[in-house]
Amino acid sequence: MRYFLHFAYQGYYFRGWQQQPGAVRTVQGVMEGTLQRILKHEISLVGCGRTDAQVHASQFFAHFDTPAPLPERFRFILNKTLPDTISVFEVIQVADRAHARYDATARQYDYLIHTEKQAFLAQLSTLYEHAPLDVEQMREAAALLPEYQDFRAFCLKPDRHNTTLCTVEQVRLFVNASGTRLRFQITANRFLRGMIRIIVYRLLEVGSGKISIAEFERPLQEKKSAGPTRSALPQGLYLSQVQYPYFDVPPKVRLDFER
Repeated sequence: MRYFLHFAYQGYYFRGWQQQPGAVRTVQGVMEGTLQRILKHEISLVGCGRTDAQVHASQFFAHFDTPAPLPERFRFILNKTLPDTISVFEVIQVADRAHARYDATARQYDYLIHTEKQAFLAQLSTLYEHAPLDVEQMREAAALLPEYQDFRAFCLKPDRHNTTLCTVEQVRLFVNASGTRLRFQITANRFLRGMIRIIVYRLLEVGSGKISIAEFERPLQEKKSAGPTRSALPQGLYLSQVQYPYFDVPPKVRLDFER
């Protein structure tokens, strides 16, 4: 029997989603170990994607197989056993061939930025204390992204991908009334390694006047990096929604950060 888990995690305390050799603490490793203790058999948990060290997921799906129906109150038991940094919202029985990673048709990411030091945001958002950001310039630059499909210039290791083509469906930039909190949101059919954090770094350069909109766009036109690749910090990034063709599960966590 195959089940999907719908859950969220605070990634700051993990070395990413994917299990790694040695004693490195990953979300997959912690969850597989917890499932195995509860179900008393080996578990292989397949995630909807990968997140890097310290990156969060406000919506994530993973599937696993088990030979018998899950015990009563399984979700309650799982949540009581997992650390507070992981919360399971739903356990969904699916067809045996359903796949958390390959069946996903689109993914959405949000990136949170705060411009004034806040004691409770250090692990959940990126502090950017430079000159006031020109949000309209950032929006104008971000609006160019759906016009392109090849994001080789915004990828850490493009040669490791079979293709660097992505279809960006939507890009939005939200800001609160005082301009002290921003949320960048992007939806696409797929993403490349480091792509979003590179885009955010470049948008911050636009907003602070370090580069023009034309300079932001040029690497996309030329399909090559404009220089040394630099990325925004990981703790501001969230995988925030994953879409599937056979069910519609809205996120349980709303990132209305700009309010």
